[in-house]
Amino acid sequence: MRRLPRRVAVLSLHTSPLEQPGTGDAGGMNVYVTQTATRMASRGIEVEVFTRATSSDLPPVAELAPGVLVRHVNAGPYEGLGKDELPAQLCSFTAGVLRAEARHEPGHYDLVHSHYWLSGQVGYLVRDRWGVPLVHSAHTLAKVKNAALAHGDTPEPRTREIGEQQVVDEADQLIANTDVEAAQLVDLYGAAQDKVHTVAPGVDLDLFRPGDRAAARAALGIAQDATVLAFVGRIQPLKAPDVLLRAAAELLAGGAVSRDRLVVVVAGGPSGSGLEAPTALQELAATLRITDVVRFLPPRRGAALRDVYLAADVVAVPSHNESFGLVALEAQACGTPVVAAAVGGLPVAVSNRESGLLVTGHHAGRWASALAHVALRPDVRARLSVGAVEHATRFSWDRTTDALVAGYVDAATAFRRALFETEVAV
Repeated sequence: MRRLPRRVAVLSLHTSPLEQPGTGDAGGMNVYVTQTATRMASRGIEVEVFTRATSSDLPPVAELAPGVLVRHVNAGPYEGLGKDELPAQLCSFTAGVLRAEARHEPGHYDLVHSHYWLSGQVGYLVRDRWGVPLVHSAHTLAKVKNAALAHGDTPEPRTREIGEQQVVDEADQLIANTDVEAAQLVDLYGAAQDKVHTVAPGVDLDLFRPGDRAAARAALGIAQDATVLAFVGRIQPLKAPDVLLRAAAELLAGGAVSRDRLVVVVAGGPSGSGLEAPTALQELAATLRITDVVRFLPPRRGAALRDVYLAADVVAVPSHNESFGLVALEAQACGTPVVAAAVGGLPVAVSNRESGLLVTGHHAGRWASALAHVALRPDVRARLSVGAVEHATRFSWDRTTDALVAGYVDAATAFRRALFETEVAV
């Protein structure tokens, strides 16, 4: 019999949905977990998110939303642990998850959904212990990242590749953001095709919507007649915010836009390998002699983030790799065209020449031309703005959640069938 799960355990070891996206390890995955968990709860499915405690001040359990609990698991020192040091805490984290479940009657959780390979390592252990199916979302893949490494970035270690392979082999269902990612799981990791399901992420269409650009610019202290280029996200080589700065320097050098009118907004904080040189982007702006046109903003959320999108003439997403690109969807939902790198899931998130432009490679001159084509041509920008909103409305977190829940039902049905067949065979 096909039935909805009553309670789902979500594993998000390395980053909490309570953290601010755009800095540290918090990013699109945090948004994904928060949005889908909240919507599952509204459908009557209780969700408990397990994440590593990063402060002694955090309560053991916090409510993210009605029906959604966040459990802070003590695993290693609270602060100062990089993502590359977290594998050493997998045993401790697993013990904490198992301990929490042991306080309940057997069968408390109907399913486990792990996010990122570290959580997947925990997921397939508790799966066997609890006798429930494991659904896994990779979000990023080491082999894919290493094949498109940014200059100066650090390759993902072999241990991660091995860990990912183990999770792929053990999971009952693998969730891919796009068909491209689904193919990568099959081709690079040997995943069984019938275990891989494509579920596109969404965008909060209630929050991110067209609005008053003049008011947004006023709130940010930006002149109404300025040409505004924006980058939103974590500042690290993978996300390539340097490409936007180099392109801006090209625009100024070529006289495409005057210095007194150009504003480049960078909203985000250092993350990943970017933490090794947290001021590198500011130093690059000084080297390029464009410090006067660049405005660095801390990570933002909610209406404050929407203002950044609304104030921009174009949002740049120049990542070297991106499993999907939630920033691109959020910007487009606000009616702001996007210029994005033609990598990973971005060709799905951005409809080329309809909601924005896709750029091959990361050459500054090529990016300058693409940005100018959108930002400096009102007719093009107006047409793409309409297309941006239309494209974004094809994605929603409700649609994503519906697809995830349907996948949960399929995974649970197949899991029970396999158990029954095994018992009959014995």
